[in-house]
Amino acid sequence: MVALKFSLIEQTKMVTAASELARNTLRYGGGGRAELELVERGGKRGVKVSFIDEGPGIADIDLALTDGYTSGGGMGLGLSGARRLADDFILDSAPGKGTTVTIAKWKLF
Repeated sequence: MVALKFSLIEQTKMVTAASELARNTLRYGGGGRAELELVERGGKRGVKVSFIDEGPGIADIDLALTDGYTSGGGMGLGLSGARRLADDFILDSAPGKGTTVTIAKWKLF
């Protein structure tokens, strides 16, 4: 992110969102993997991170993205907070199918 000249605030937002999603992957998905990629699109460069697990999946995505909702006793701000901190947020999940969450942060060049 430094090479792309992201500000310290932009870097902190992305690291915080990634940290929350990594924790969710471990806690709720039973582990998984993360994929990091430098990307370009429409005059922008960015960093894209995907968190992939083969856990139980999310039955109600809208509910899971609601501030304060938790299925595990936390504060309920992990998914919704990550969505606010990233420029792009894509959540793909279904019961029994695992979960993939992809976030991106963009910089004009």
